[in-house]
Amino acid sequence: MVVSCCAGAVAVADDGGSSGASEVPESFTLRDSRIGESSGLAASRAHKGVYWTHNDSDDGPYVYAVDGRTGKTVATVTLRGIDPRDVEAISVGPDGNVYVGDIGDNLDGTWPEVWIYRFPEPRALRDTAVTPTRYTVRYEGGPRNAESLMVHPKTGRVYIASKSDEGKGGLYAGPSRLSASGVNTFSRVAKVDFEATDGAFSPDGRRLVLRAYFSATAYRWGGDGASPPLRRSGDVPVPLQRQGESVTFAPGGGAVMFGSEGVGSSV
Repeated sequence: MVVSCCAGAVAVADDGGSSGASEVPESFTLRDSRIGESSGLAASRAHKGVYWTHNDSDDGPYVYAVDGRTGKTVATVTLRGIDPRDVEAISVGPDGNVYVGDIGDNLDGTWPEVWIYRFPEPRALRDTAVTPTRYTVRYEGGPRNAESLMVHPKTGRVYIASKSDEGKGGLYAGPSRLSASGVNTFSRVAKVDFEATDGAFSPDGRRLVLRAYFSATAYRWGGDGASPPLRRSGDVPVPLQRQGESVTFAPGGGAVMFGSEGVGSSV
């Protein structure tokens, strides 16, 4: 993978390919004072230049659509019937749904189960309330702390990267299709040897980036059944941020956008 910094974002490309510099968006600042602990980031599939984000714990059942040109919130989605515990990640799937990961565990992996909420990406950007589908998640081998949830852009399978400061983290794969009527067991498929705070697949599904607070790692994605499914391809430069918590690919796949907690933080 080739990486280069430009225009407040990080341009990326497969080795020997174009970095897609013409598609590298400018950085922007989150202007909404309600967004003080932005902990996940996902580029919209339905609305060009819009990014979905949310706060960490204690904010409530809210997801925000932010215009990447102005940094202003253009829609707030309220999730009905949800009392989130520790929302840490967000991803948009190929089915046109937004997936929200209530997967954090600040007690270092003691919650017996966590949850994923799914709702259709709104066609119109305005404040609205939706009733999401709720999925119960448990991990093979017992509870884990996690902050990274990624939906593969081709298969729709959901993955979670656990977070460990002892080099014991892992990438966990959910069932091929999540079930809302029972428990979804996520199985370990690869090792992650750093504290992953978020992750994102490239739009073509061939690359995966996992970030930590001050660094990020790029992988080639081999897919389910590959051994190993992840092949490390290099480090990705990360801009200096207060507390790096989020990452997403820009829609064209030519750049990676990094976000941080803090009121008025930059992406």
